[in-house]
Amino acid sequence: MKARYFAFSALALASLVATADVMDRPQGIKIGQRMTLKPYVSLSYTYDSNIDSTKHSKAGSQWVVHPGVSLEYLADNWKVVGNVYYQYHAYNKYVNQLNSSSYGESLQFDWADSKLDEAGWRFMFKESFMQVAQDDDMSNHGGRGVGRDRKEFTANGVLERRLNEYWHASVLGSYYYLDYDNDVHKYAHLYGWKRTVAGVEAGYAPTKWTDFIVQANYQWYDQDNSEHRRNTTVGRNIDSDSRGVTVMGGIASHATEKITYRALGGWSRFKYGGGAKTLNGFTYQVSSQWKASDTLSFMLLGSSYYQPSERYYGTAMKVYTASAGAAKSFVRGKVTTSLDMAYRRESNEYTQASNYDYDEDIWTFRAGVNYTVNRFVTLFGRIEYQTEKTTGGDSRNHMYDYDRFRGTVGVRLTY
Repeated sequence: MKARYFAFSALALASLVATADVMDRPQGIKIGQRMTLKPYVSLSYTYDSNIDSTKHSKAGSQWVVHPGVSLEYLADNWKVVGNVYYQYHAYNKYVNQLNSSSYGESLQFDWADSKLDEAGWRFMFKESFMQVAQDDDMSNHGGRGVGRDRKEFTANGVLERRLNEYWHASVLGSYYYLDYDNDVHKYAHLYGWKRTVAGVEAGYAPTKWTDFIVQANYQWYDQDNSEHRRNTTVGRNIDSDSRGVTVMGGIASHATEKITYRALGGWSRFKYGGGAKTLNGFTYQVSSQWKASDTLSFMLLGSSYYQPSERYYGTAMKVYTASAGAAKSFVRGKVTTSLDMAYRRESNEYTQASNYDYDEDIWTFRAGVNYTVNRFVTLFGRIEYQTEKTTGGDSRNHMYDYDRFRGTVGVRLTY
């Protein structure tokens, strides 16, 4: 149960596929002229070569029932998109230990009083909540955290003012909450945390192809460590709160009519544990999308940042992520395929215990295919491979090394 979940391109690729001809058909239940509800349910079977993501693996298989409903409301200058879902994971072995439920919701709100790139105001807000089971998809729907039952909540908001065709400015805010199911009778304690971010961004676009951007933000962290500090000497003098400052600059906008990108780089200062250790370093944010044709799209994502460790108290780490993917549709949109990969590196930059001074490298590769039988029925399949390797520290840290393969087939019914 020690797999690292990390930001992955699955949701972005799903959005790319949705632009293909396969989605150009009426779906859902219309309520009035503006609202559409799309109820769905899927049933899938997964073979898992390493159900606990451990060095000494045990194979297993599971059935997953996944009902849900999505909502879309389109007004003249704003829209709301939402989703609510439930999943039940039924294992063929280890039923009492592994059978579990997942559920969650997401909501996105967009409002603007002018067209894109014209002078005016724009407001964007996204939030999501997930009760995540340890045996969820290895990419975890874009989430993150150690592979254990946990709760995650994310909220992001942006208020932008475009002054004219050249200048624009934004106020940014986000909140992230991670809470682990810590049954100490089964496994060691993990440390969830909360992060609040507030920032500003300004940009100057001399042409429609180029947008120069500067961004600055301040971060507040609060780590769930009260139980650890009461019962151990390691890290007892480390406070639960940390602070961070990040300043970045870069370029964004369009390289061509079909390629969009955003690349920022700069400096971050992270004061861990109430100032017990101050870390400084270069950090970055990169994203790019290329719509090569109506049926072929590519995406690239990358970032780096500091955060408290979730596995060891008294430890702060720097995280590097990168992912890339492609989506292609065939047979007039009836068949869609996707390929993607993701890389995550966790480097322990500061620790009070020298044996915890190690790095982790996690690679994930996936391939998927969907076949649309008709507007109600879609068949799908995917294969996934993940590997984790550790370097440095002492020999105990290498117990986290593992390889994992999963294969899934299923059917999705959508009204």
